[in-house]
Amino acid sequence: MSTPHAPDPSAAPFPSAAPFSSADAPTHEFSSSLSPDEFKTLFRGHPGGVAVVTADAGDGPVALTATSVSSVSAEPPLLIFSVSSLSSASDVLSRAETVVVHLLDAHDIDLARLGATSGVDRFAQTHRWSRLVTGEPVYDGVRAWARCAVIGRMDAGTSTVIAAHALQADVSRDVAAGEHGDALVYHNRSWHRLGDHSRIDG
Repeated sequence: MSTPHAPDPSAAPFPSAAPFSSADAPTHEFSSSLSPDEFKTLFRGHPGGVAVVTADAGDGPVALTATSVSSVSAEPPLLIFSVSSLSSASDVLSRAETVVVHLLDAHDIDLARLGATSGVDRFAQTHRWSRLVTGEPVYDGVRAWARCAVIGRMDAGTSTVIAAHALQADVSRDVAAGEHGDALVYHNRSWHRLGDHSRIDG
């Protein structure tokens, strides 16, 4: 494993992200709104892909498991994800100029569980991760990862939505068009592997 060091800002060919403040966001008044329980019920049947996001703002690496990662644009290559203010990684992710988004498959289930477990050192097993030459922490052997520059942040309720531009990527296990690729999804509080049994043709 390479010697740990914080990301080098001088190596980053991008401007610092300018977060959107609450004052910038319009305020809305609604005559009705879903309750938290109603909203959770709404999304309980909506599965999400699984990712682990890592970052280091200069005071040590952090990681979290996220099911909110979504591609936004291919040109430019943009993605978004959200982080709860209750997450132990939220402070670092509010300051980091770069992140690494690991896109997982079922072979990475242990990493998904690690990033979702509270109160553990997610970097204690030093053989499982290293640092890119630019300093970001990256877990080894995952299906794919992308090093991204944070280009914007927006407060959304008790979470922050982060937009990022993909700068560099590595795909260890490619997925052919039309194949399931042992995709890992999180659905109704449990992990699932997509396969031929879950395909709906037509």
